[in-house]
Amino acid sequence: MSALVAIAMVALMFTLDARVIQLMPPRGTASLWPVKIVSDFGKSEYVLWTLLALLAITALTLPMLRGRTRAILIGWGDRLLFLFIAVAVPVLIGDVLKGVIGRGRPFVGGQANPFNYSHFAWSEAYASLPSGHAMTSAALAFAVAALWPRLRWWMAAYVVAILATRLVLLAHHPSDVVAGALVGVVGAMAVRHWFAARRLVFTIAPDGTVSALPGPSVADIKKVARAAFAP
Repeated sequence: MSALVAIAMVALMFTLDARVIQLMPPRGTASLWPVKIVSDFGKSEYVLWTLLALLAITALTLPMLRGRTRAILIGWGDRLLFLFIAVAVPVLIGDVLKGVIGRGRPFVGGQANPFNYSHFAWSEAYASLPSGHAMTSAALAFAVAALWPRLRWWMAAYVVAILATRLVLLAHHPSDVVAGALVGVVGAMAVRHWFAARRLVFTIAPDGTVSALPGPSVADIKKVARAAFAP
């Protein structure tokens, strides 16, 4: 399986990378500001800090509650923790890969050369593979869909939108965003399995199927909010 993925990635580099980025508008085009805004929704710093802030609010609210509302908030906190770790793990792995691989971003060096590498460069110009936004969005989408399967198509659309923005902004080659999405999904899957093996948030059936344990509903969260902040 790994060999097939590697072959597919190399094929992308040879057949599509240079062609696709040559079709994109020049870097810095003023009219692309809406694309930049959409792209920021896949930025790891924004996603992780948002989840961390929600975790902090949950932790600060917990001492105010007792009984069922406290149990509901603990369940919500466990799910937030899963989302945070599911994104953080692949992002950290991807950051290491970026520095080691050292692939130049589109047109670094002046040409549409998808084979421009400076291994162990640890610089922003040579941090194209894998795409960090792709890792973040794919990991978040997988994690959210694992918890709430009804949202899976919304999350799929979110990933596609983020990946497209990275190409339009000439931040990455097509193979970069595909690789980033793969790292994100595989990393989030590994975190889900780790949680499931400990029966935290998820459970593993005898046939190996991993599924989410019953968790708090929207109505439950509203009850917690009323109990914590009602005068």
